[in-house]
Amino acid sequence: MLYNYQYRLRPTTEQKLVLNDWLRICRYWYNRQLRERFDWWSKNRSYTDRCPLICHLPQLKEKPEYYGQKKQLPIIKKDLVSVGWSGELLDFNSVPSQTLQEVCKRVKLAFSRFVSGDKNGKRSGKPRFKISVRFRSMVMSGVKLHSCSVGGKWLHINLPKIGMVKVRHHRQLVDGATLKQAQVIKKVDGWYINLRLQDDSVPDFQPDITPTWDNSLGMDAVLHENDYLATSEGVKLPSLKSFRKSQGKLAKIQARKSTKKRGSKSRRKLAKREAKLHQQIARARKDHAYNTAQALLNTGKKVFFHEQLNLAGLSRRNKVKTDETGKFLPNGQSAKSGLNKSWADAAFGQFFNILKFKAEKAGALVIPVNPQYTSQLLPYKDEFVFTDCSIREYWDEEYQLLVDRDISAGINTKRVGLDVFPTLKRRKGNPVIVASTTNSTLKQVLSVLRDLEKPTSVPEGSV
Repeated sequence: MLYNYQYRLRPTTEQKLVLNDWLRICRYWYNRQLRERFDWWSKNRSYTDRCPLICHLPQLKEKPEYYGQKKQLPIIKKDLVSVGWSGELLDFNSVPSQTLQEVCKRVKLAFSRFVSGDKNGKRSGKPRFKISVRFRSMVMSGVKLHSCSVGGKWLHINLPKIGMVKVRHHRQLVDGATLKQAQVIKKVDGWYINLRLQDDSVPDFQPDITPTWDNSLGMDAVLHENDYLATSEGVKLPSLKSFRKSQGKLAKIQARKSTKKRGSKSRRKLAKREAKLHQQIARARKDHAYNTAQALLNTGKKVFFHEQLNLAGLSRRNKVKTDETGKFLPNGQSAKSGLNKSWADAAFGQFFNILKFKAEKAGALVIPVNPQYTSQLLPYKDEFVFTDCSIREYWDEEYQLLVDRDISAGINTKRVGLDVFPTLKRRKGNPVIVASTTNSTLKQVLSVLRDLEKPTSVPEGSV
């Protein structure tokens, strides 16, 4: 099994200068390769939907490819490279060859995903030329680990062409793991290193679990007040809202930064404060995701069903509305913008990825399911009740039950994963139940809902 462990580097001043120079050279090499591909692309492609009025016959040039661009490195290394707009001289010989070759691979992946898409056929946006804040990492090969210092506080790592660098050893390495690759990253608060370790003692996860009612758990994504997740066991996990809590402080820093002159020392100082605050928000959100995933794994369940959310569609802007004269009409985007911010702050995509990673290490299975109509239908009878988002609870007179909307959706998500959810079809715009298996899980659902209504015992003397 492959692990990625991140540690903090403590390089000396001379080592920091070398790493900064390497990062500058790798960024220039990335932008140079990207420019070659764009130049060839713009001069040699032909449009199928139109014919240009003016065309030129370019000089025949071989199409830039991965191996062709990598062959340029021995030629470039013969002399210093001068940057056209600044006259800066770059020494490609100072950077390890494997690091420069990895930059070629990065350009190849970025451009191929733009032209032909990834393995699923999904195309990415047009690759951008990198500035210093957008190119922050280098991949290195031939890295060697050495023993820890006295007390195990520091770990020493041997980087090629640099030598020994101190690493803050805050987490024990896996015994018997093999170091495959290392990635050095520059962040706003210093340098970090990602160690890619292979542990043969832990086999790759092979899903061989049959989901049942007892060993599975359904989850519903909640964006209401302070709730983050609602489970099929009747438990609601709290949200963090790290960005909401810090947006006032962030707005003040951004307002002060906008008044400073571009390129000034005071503006750079405020930009660094802004970056550090963004880093704190992201780290708090990630820590909350790990803690929430661990709380779910502590339930002892082996199968976890969650909603397969279309996060890009949920946070998309509303369509523009205009009248006959072309005047813009209210389209509800003002209210939708707050919801979009809440979806981004919750980061459910990151959370589900973390849950899947931790579940595989624990021998559990995470399965996304279709959430259609799971929040509207009662889990113990075929009746649409929660047809409006403002309806948060429902009192059932027949069963004498108070049903929570989010808990009901979590139970229905579990039923979808176990394939006991009713079959629905739309007729005249309304959903109609065609086939139902609700009675098969009636006792289990009612037992969960009734356990929620049992009063908790109050210790004597606490009132």
